[in-house]
Amino acid sequence: MTKQLPPTPEFSRPLIVDRVPRKGSHEVFAAEAAECNALAARFALPNVYSINAHLVATPWRGGGLRVNGSFDVDLEQTSVVSLENFRTTRKYLVERYYLPPKATIDGVEEDADPIVNGLVDLGELVAETLGLELEPYPRKLGEDFKSAEPEIAPSPPKPVSPFARLSKPAKK
Repeated sequence: MTKQLPPTPEFSRPLIVDRVPRKGSHEVFAAEAAECNALAARFALPNVYSINAHLVATPWRGGGLRVNGSFDVDLEQTSVVSLENFRTTRKYLVERYYLPPKATIDGVEEDADPIVNGLVDLGELVAETLGLELEPYPRKLGEDFKSAEPEIAPSPPKPVSPFARLSKPAKK
């Protein structure tokens, strides 16, 4: 039986936790074209044009790391109403906590992710956040299901049958 390696992330920006200064570090990075294409495939999007991130990493709880900041994404989605592609830009906020693996296993902090091999992958953090924040049923601005229904012309009135009077009971 062979041991499987974890999949390599499409958008990787590893940060060595031990090298983060006490006052924190600003991490500014952007996705390259190939990474944008890989992320578009990962999230079944027509296109991802750009991702620009500005994150701040600060030491947290003796060996841990707190990462917060934001990233902008320019992407194309398919409307669930009209099935047309449309382009949109969004800004998402990020806040994530990391602890050494032993601290997360012992249940010290349930909401913290483990630090793996002394690294935190900021690119994967951005990709995971994007995947969680994407609108599951995207629509163009101002589009709703009523506006997508085809307009049906009113049908002309039916001609009155000459036998219509005979179907009514006679008055006495």
